[in-house]
Amino acid sequence: MVMEYRRLGKTDVYIPVIGFGTWEIGGRFTPDYSADKQAIEVIKLAINKGVTFIDTAEVYGAGHSEEIVGEAIKEFNRDDVFIATKVWSSNLRYNDVLKAMEGSLKRLKIDYVDLYQIHWPNPGIPLRDTMKAMEKLVIEGKTRFIGVSNFSVRDMEEAMSYLSHTDIVSNQVLYNIIDKGIEDKILPFCKENNITVIAYRPLSKGLVAQEPYKSKLESIGRKYGKTAVQVAINWVLRHDNVVAIPRTMNPQHLEEILGSIGWRMSREDYEEVSRII
Repeated sequence: MVMEYRRLGKTDVYIPVIGFGTWEIGGRFTPDYSADKQAIEVIKLAINKGVTFIDTAEVYGAGHSEEIVGEAIKEFNRDDVFIATKVWSSNLRYNDVLKAMEGSLKRLKIDYVDLYQIHWPNPGIPLRDTMKAMEKLVIEGKTRFIGVSNFSVRDMEEAMSYLSHTDIVSNQVLYNIIDKGIEDKILPFCKENNITVIAYRPLSKGLVAQEPYKSKLESIGRKYGKTAVQVAINWVLRHDNVVAIPRTMNPQHLEEILGSIGWRMSREDYEEVSRII
């Protein structure tokens, strides 16, 4: 398997098309230390296999996910991993954004993150203040790039209007064969504005490997010697501005996920997958 890369927004940086998502690794909204060793080992394995894009968030496990990522990446050259994290929606006031970043850097044990994202929009906090804080973090070198998550087109347009020194490079959104809502407006807007789409839950929490989806995807996958999981992720990645961040704690599942890249289906088969739902 040779990793594929795609350009991040309008930058000169290329990131792997398969990243490593860490939701529920280290806990949901409270810390869970029971599988730390396993999590650290699978993240290290992923990096060694070319999955050098790791996505986390301050809210995952109340920060413990970031601590696990920090432990996993410490033996690697910092320049060889692309670390993304997210600021929670209650921390979007100007000073709170700056404080949240300091907490994330401390837990990750690094001096900067590569991508800092607004996890969810918060209509109760002026977006102008949030974006000014995000831009300040770029200027200070605390993050290389800024992104958003779960933003509508209107949210993105507003956020972009407040920036004067940098761009929004990405929007992290739900996207899989079952949840295709971004195809109407968000995906076309991101393509037009050179914004990378980071697809979370590309396997719809494992539903693509269950009936009634599994047999239909396997039927298509047999043409290419691929599994339902591999067909589902390959379908998500058919857009040239989309990358995906599946989550796994299983080395064998990681290998299966990596089998999603390095090949393409016919246009007819992509359309057939789209018609499953």
